[in-house]
Amino acid sequence: MIDVLVVDDDFHVAEINSAYVSQVPGFRVAGRAHTAAQALATLERLHIDLVLLDHYLPDETGLTLVRRMRQTGHHSDVIMVTAARDVTTVQAAMRYGALQYLVKPFGFAGLRAKLDAYATLRRTVEGVGGRGEAGQEQVDRIFAALRTPDSPHTELPKGHSAATVDLIRRILDEAGRPLSAHQVAERAGVSRSTAQRYLKHLERTGHINLTLKYGDTGRPEHRYAWTRVS
Repeated sequence: MIDVLVVDDDFHVAEINSAYVSQVPGFRVAGRAHTAAQALATLERLHIDLVLLDHYLPDETGLTLVRRMRQTGHHSDVIMVTAARDVTTVQAAMRYGALQYLVKPFGFAGLRAKLDAYATLRRTVEGVGGRGEAGQEQVDRIFAALRTPDSPHTELPKGHSAATVDLIRRILDEAGRPLSAHQVAERAGVSRSTAQRYLKHLERTGHINLTLKYGDTGRPEHRYAWTRVS
């Protein structure tokens, strides 16, 4: 599980964001804080993987808090979640090492896209060897992991339905493992050719990963897994 600290001066907003986090598989809310001082105290007390951080806090700004975190040896990752949209603040967040920047107001889908991208980043880093050395290909994969693709409904090819896209997304998302086109077709109640058509589109647009599984015949079977949800 990825442990998250939600930091927002507005109690109601913190509660909503915490509820959103709790709905995303693989994430759990380890704590909530409404001031920078509370956030630092929580970081001292608990293991926190990710901080969802508002910029406008009553005792200091979120960016100042990030700088203090690094100075005091706290290496938790940070996603800024704030109404601050001026370019100066956005640039400062990048310089201080914020991995993502989500502008308020937003809905569940917006936050989930960021969290899914973050989970993908962690899996990618682990997949290329954790603390070991990485070649250029592995470095490119790590940096690409945080890119959130457009909605899977964007520019659907002619004859494709958004409802079927959502159904296939849900099937792959809930499976917890890669599935073949035949397995997707069976669970979706569509023909294999229809499933393959949708899977090919989703793989081309970056929403699913394609892997190959080799059987006794030596002929590889295509397996599909949802990468991140928009």
